Amino acid sequence: MPHSARLRNGRVSEIQRIYLLTATTENRKMLFSDLTVGRLVVAELRAAQQDGLADSLAWVLMPDHLHWLIVLKQGSLSDLMRRIKGRSAKRVNALSGQQGRLWQDGFHDRALRREEDILPAARYIVANPLRAGLVNRVGDYPLWDSVWL
Repeated sequence: MPHSARLRNGRVSEIQRIYLLTATTENRKMLFSDLTVGRLVVAELRAAQQDGLADSLAWVLMPDHLHWLIVLKQGSLSDLMRRIKGRSAKRVNALSGQQGRLWQDGFHDRALRREEDILPAARYIVANPLRAGLVNRVGDYPLWDSVWL
């Protein structure tokens, strides 16, 4: 069974549930090192919230992947990620004058079931650039946000 199909096994999308979502660029290409490209993805995260699909609690867009902590408001996780990945790919390809895949198939999701798991997950997300050695302080990395600012 292909890896992306295994990711869907047992996936449940519950409205009002908090999820940690992770998506990776195709071939782990470092696309989001370019701030202009990264901001196109960020705009899609914000649009999904404005359209009432999910409330963003925390996110970080690393050079080759996205971590996004959300409260699912409507629809399914698959629909949400299909929208984010599809719309951001169109925008990035239009900017670069290229065609092709931006994101790897599938995504990882983890439902957070306990209140005490939420803040550690948010800290994990925003500290990702520190652990990767991209910056010395979280505030120095431009592509992240959290409701706990």
